[in-house]
Amino acid sequence: MFTFLNKNKKFKPTTLEQKNIPDYLYVKCESCSSLIYHEDLNNSNYICPKCDFYFRLNAMQRIDFTIDRNTFREFNRSMRSKNILKFPKYSEKLSHVAKNTNLKEAVVTGYGEIKGKKCVIAVMDSYFFMGSMGAVVGEKITQAVERSIKAKLPLIIFSTSGGARMQEGMYSLMQMAKVSSALKRHHDLGLLYISVLTHPTTGGVTASFAMLGDIILAEPGALIGFAGPRVIKQTTGHELPEGFQSAEFLQNHGFVDSVVPRIKMKEMLYDILDIHER
Repeated sequence: MFTFLNKNKKFKPTTLEQKNIPDYLYVKCESCSSLIYHEDLNNSNYICPKCDFYFRLNAMQRIDFTIDRNTFREFNRSMRSKNILKFPKYSEKLSHVAKNTNLKEAVVTGYGEIKGKKCVIAVMDSYFFMGSMGAVVGEKITQAVERSIKAKLPLIIFSTSGGARMQEGMYSLMQMAKVSSALKRHHDLGLLYISVLTHPTTGGVTASFAMLGDIILAEPGALIGFAGPRVIKQTTGHELPEGFQSAEFLQNHGFVDSVVPRIKMKEMLYDILDIHER
């Protein structure tokens, strides 16, 4: 049903004695280190059947999970970043990541339907520079907001990011204000914006559009925060609460409206769109 995420990283089983095992036959869970048969992982919606760890999805897999078949219409697909600051080897890295992910940038935007309900959707991809937000990511998301305003459609953004893209310096940080300003116009018109936080959502993305949703949902176990827990601990010198910055912790403290299992996310989004429409 879905292609294996991150095909360029080959997980080779080391605890099995069988020889000549084809590549990608087994996947190692990042949480419990169990070896999972690829087909079993696919059938379990990329959730570890042994420890319930949520594997990251690429943007197109996320769209397949969320949007009705044959209804997704991508826009701004050809937009790509340039090395404006002449950052060393940035251009080469962009080309390499683009080739490996088959994407031009770290977010995919388009129109789609969820059980017949029309919407504009933006899906970030953590396999492209860890979903970092540069000038093009900010522009694509801003234009998604503007298209939502023009068509008077609900907006859904799936966030996953390591934060601002350091290779673009201040150009990257400016995107926080630009996207937030567009969302303010969106909000003033009474339109619906649903923000969905996936693992991980950090840095400038968290500090801007990810936390500005009218309704904020999250996947179980997702890391959500600004600075990482290790940085906060080193800076403050205090022990952090157990589960600090997890989706469940943020829900308990009022920052997230609901933690929704992956298998139920599409149904939840449909219910919200249906209620808003009525």
